[in-house]
Amino acid sequence: MQTQFDDDTLVKHDEMATLSQILEKLRLKKLDNEFRLEDGCFTAGKGKKYSPEDLTIIKTYRFEGESDPSDSSIVYIIEANDGLHGYSLDAYGVYTNHSDEGAYDNFIRKMNVEDRDEQLIFQL
Repeated sequence: MQTQFDDDTLVKHDEMATLSQILEKLRLKKLDNEFRLEDGCFTAGKGKKYSPEDLTIIKTYRFEGESDPSDSSIVYIIEANDGLHGYSLDAYGVYTNHSDEGAYDNFIRKMNVEDRDEQLIFQL
């Protein structure tokens, strides 16, 4: 079961979005399962562990703060091979909120990416 995410699904074309708006829209659509890296696998609080091959990044939202680099973050919208949808949230570079940044980054790089050309970038 694949869910289509076009630009209008979460954010209208002419609308700037904030991180909190994206997370709230995911919650309202019941797509707010947070994928977290634990013991080398992603989990979404459902007891199941996912390898990178089990997951596809179906949309990426980047947020860049104008004056404070700590405002820079990225939200990956993810679909698991069992149909579970959710997201993973990270801050850029040295501001990452993951204790083992290298492991998280490497995991993300191994995941399949769909519609890479349609990723959205938002300036806050």
